[in-house]
Amino acid sequence: MLKHLTLALFVFAWGCEVPEPPAERPPPDVKLFVFDCGRLLFDSIESFGIGDDETAVRELFVPCYLIEHPKGRLLWDAGLPSSLAEADDWVTPTEGTRMKLTRTLAAQLGDMGIAIDDIGLVAFSHMHFDHVGAANELANAQLLIQRVEYEAAFADPPTVPYFDPSLYNQLADRPIMALKGDYDVFADGRVEIISAPGHTPGHQVLFVDLGNTGPIVLSGDLYHFAESRALRRVPTFNFDAAQSFASIDKIEALLEERQAVLWIEHELAFNETLNKAPEYYD
Repeated sequence: MLKHLTLALFVFAWGCEVPEPPAERPPPDVKLFVFDCGRLLFDSIESFGIGDDETAVRELFVPCYLIEHPKGRLLWDAGLPSSLAEADDWVTPTEGTRMKLTRTLAAQLGDMGIAIDDIGLVAFSHMHFDHVGAANELANAQLLIQRVEYEAAFADPPTVPYFDPSLYNQLADRPIMALKGDYDVFADGRVEIISAPGHTPGHQVLFVDLGNTGPIVLSGDLYHFAESRALRRVPTFNFDAAQSFASIDKIEALLEERQAVLWIEHELAFNETLNKAPEYYD
């Protein structure tokens, strides 16, 4: 009793507050695996809103992620089309653009003893071709997608450029959860889809709260380069520029509020520092 009274008088006298104990971290029972699902190489990056004289970077990393949660598995983004791995070299789909895939997602999962059709849930940041390349191989996955993205991607023809239905059309015959905004995937705050439209009508990012690594946000295409974030630039081909900037503000506020770290999915230099599957972050 005397000790508590002395502490109270000390705090009163010095006009300061007793610091709150640090918040408890969640258990390390959620794992995040990073896969190398390709490369993109551009002669010019001006369409991304970055001047060719503002950075020497021309190559982008293309990731896939697997989140293992006690309640199930979620695949986030599915990389470049698996057929590219057959070329074993750079492929030029259009003038000024090259792409390459060394190993398919299915092969990389196989190294871990996981079949691609073992995955129960899938969500794409958006439906551009470099994020849905292995989509049709997910034979048993339920798709979590913003309703406006679904309407754009599954229209005949799609209403947004760079959507290739041949890569994802089989998902139409599988269970689909159409979202309208943010969604807590496992209902415990550990893995949350955050609506961030603008790049496409239903673009989204993923919040993952890891026990040891801490909270992170997988950016989708909110940004493509470190310079995109530093200079606050968006691609000229974004679906809606005003929505894009509103989403940037939303996600930057979320990062600050939750003390989370942003992983820019396409940033090559950053991704080269990450551990790749079968290693993981927890």
